[in-house]
Amino acid sequence: MKTTPHSRRDFFGTVVRGIAGASVGVPLLKSAVAAGGEIPFRTLGRSGEKVSLVGLGGFHIGVPQDEQEGIRIIRTAIDSGINFLDNCWDYHDGVSEVRMGKALRDGYRKKVFLMTKIDGQTKVAAAKQIEESLQRLQTETIDLMQFHEVIRPGDPDRIFGPGGAFEAMMEAKKAGKIRYIGFTGHKDPEFHLKMLNTGFKQGFTFDAVQMPLNVMDAHYRSFAQKVVPMLVEHGIGVLGMKPLAEGLVLKSNTVTAIEALHYAMSLPTSVVITGCESMERLNQALQAARSFRPLGEKEVATLLAKTAAAGAQGQYEPFKNTLEFDGTAHNPQWLG
Repeated sequence: MKTTPHSRRDFFGTVVRGIAGASVGVPLLKSAVAAGGEIPFRTLGRSGEKVSLVGLGGFHIGVPQDEQEGIRIIRTAIDSGINFLDNCWDYHDGVSEVRMGKALRDGYRKKVFLMTKIDGQTKVAAAKQIEESLQRLQTETIDLMQFHEVIRPGDPDRIFGPGGAFEAMMEAKKAGKIRYIGFTGHKDPEFHLKMLNTGFKQGFTFDAVQMPLNVMDAHYRSFAQKVVPMLVEHGIGVLGMKPLAEGLVLKSNTVTAIEALHYAMSLPTSVVITGCESMERLNQALQAARSFRPLGEKEVATLLAKTAAAGAQGQYEPFKNTLEFDGTAHNPQWLG
């Protein structure tokens, strides 16, 4: 969907109202800047949990060939003030979770808010994957467990239907194996809205929702425009991912990495999750968080004007309009 000048003005207004301290953003953005070069913390929706402005993406932890390098990146991130860790049952066939579990030994587990995801959409598959994630991460409790890749219109009905994954998730929560429940997706904001509304119809409100939030998103199938306002309204934690769109945003030659990260941080996000497969990428994320100040209206307008043409058709967000990033499309057996 190509945005019109009017819709972009509405989007600017939403961002600016949040930055200025109006109702959509007061709890998240008012204390966004930390003193002394520290990592700012925000509140994860109505949960009240305090989480670092930048979160460490789990997929990229499995990229380095050397396991010890992955562990070093995780521990350096934690030592530097990052407390939100992202992961998923399927990342690198479980390698990312295994590495994170090893990194969280020696007292590191108690320093972090640990999130991971499962692909299973049936009760049996979901229950199995929850147990495997707990074992790999070497923990008795995962702080936030999310349904991964809600990327098909039928996913919400399957997850919430009889014998669906929601039943396994609620049983795990009752047993103390997970504390909060969320979902993720990168395809279409309409699928997110359906997932939210399906939960509401059953009297359930998610604790957090994860989606792509970057400078290109404003121009095509915008999660920021369509989903974020509903999350803020219901006190649901906003997890932004793909702030650099796997580096594709930078290939557009429209913005710098720091500009792109600061844009995502200026939305009503609880956490901006970014991939750090090297110390260089981690230092970039730390620099962005430590130097962050909410962007003003003119700065937002300038960034979106610079990216409007490049972002109009989703060219730099292939996860929205191709199968390239759809892990469960390539591995349907994961769904159960």
